[in-house]
Amino acid sequence: MASYLHYVKGYDVAVIDCDFPQYSIHDMRKRDMDTIMKDDYYKVQAYDLLRQLGKKYYPVVCSRAEDAITSAESLCRGGNMPDVIFFDLPGTINNAEIVNTVSRMDYIFTPIIADRVVMESSIKFATVINEQMVVTGKSAIKGIYLIWNMVDGREKTELYEAYEKVCAEFALPILSTRLPDSKRFRKEMASERKAVFRSTTFPTDKSLLRGSNVDRLADEILDIINLKR
Repeated sequence: MASYLHYVKGYDVAVIDCDFPQYSIHDMRKRDMDTIMKDDYYKVQAYDLLRQLGKKYYPVVCSRAEDAITSAESLCRGGNMPDVIFFDLPGTINNAEIVNTVSRMDYIFTPIIADRVVMESSIKFATVINEQMVVTGKSAIKGIYLIWNMVDGREKTELYEAYEKVCAEFALPILSTRLPDSKRFRKEMASERKAVFRSTTFPTDKSLLRGSNVDRLADEILDIINLKR
């Protein structure tokens, strides 16, 4: 999503990777940069992209969840205020400092999949935030939204309707856009120079973007956060 908004939609984006200890987004950035530096093909592609956009890659900053707000403030201190800052937060809130970080978010988007264990955990997490932070007004959070992820087209519609009914009972809104379960989401840069979907340094290849619903999801999120141009 960050790459789509930054490289395709023209927004200035930053990412604070708080997924300790794996820091998966930061690791992806390192892989991307290593590939670019070692492969002249990608090196030329990167040069052309940045020249065309007239801006740099979006920053990816590692941070403990407790320090995420401070990291974001330091990032903005140079005067380059991003339009959007994404925080990749851990799925559990296990101390007061992380609670404070979560409470400082403007919006929270939580992926869900049609699995009973995952859904129970996601609903519990979202309900705590909604009832203790959003509804009470004791945080900066304007809303929490669930996003269907890894949707299997072969699954019965009734299954998703049942889960959505449960979420509605807890007053948890679900975005209308669903992300399909597809291998395309795992396609990164490689020596074969095939079409790339997942990258922090390049936009998703147009052939892979079609049918991914990433573009539709981006538009829906931009509408919610009132940032659509």
